Amino acid sequence: MREPLTRTLGLADEDATDRLGQQLASALGDRPAGWLMLLEGELGAGKSTLARAMLRAWGHTGAVPSPTYTLVEPYQLTRYCVYHFDLYRLGDAEELEFMGVRDYFAGDAICLIEWPERGKGVLPPADLVITIGREGSGRLLSLRAASRRGMALLQQLREGERPGDL
Repeated sequence: MREPLTRTLGLADEDATDRLGQQLASALGDRPAGWLMLLEGELGAGKSTLARAMLRAWGHTGAVPSPTYTLVEPYQLTRYCVYHFDLYRLGDAEELEFMGVRDYFAGDAICLIEWPERGKGVLPPADLVITIGREGSGRLLSLRAASRRGMALLQQLREGERPGDL
């Protein structure tokens, strides 16, 4: 893979985060599942908000609780099975092995993982790394492609965006 493709975006508010989540989900479109997206950022940065927007764009209509206490919330959608992980309360990365985490990555599911640094050494390589930080009253979001298909996804976002979309 060549130099990783990175995009940095300013998000003015939660609505902008929702729109970006919808755009990411839409860009994924009918690509084969089996994606791993890491969501990095401090508490309250908007990781769960982004995951929630993506799940809604993929067709989920029910509640989207943060999986902080359950570690993972499964969503069986029309096109995909999505697993939303929150590793914040994980004591040790080896705990992931005990819960059979490799089974989640073996199929064609999409995995969204918050606090991925807590699973370092156990988690497989990601396709996309999304880092969210605070900037004034808004957020600064970085999208970094970590695989060839992550690069293709970011390129598609770049080509398909219009000023004011985000």
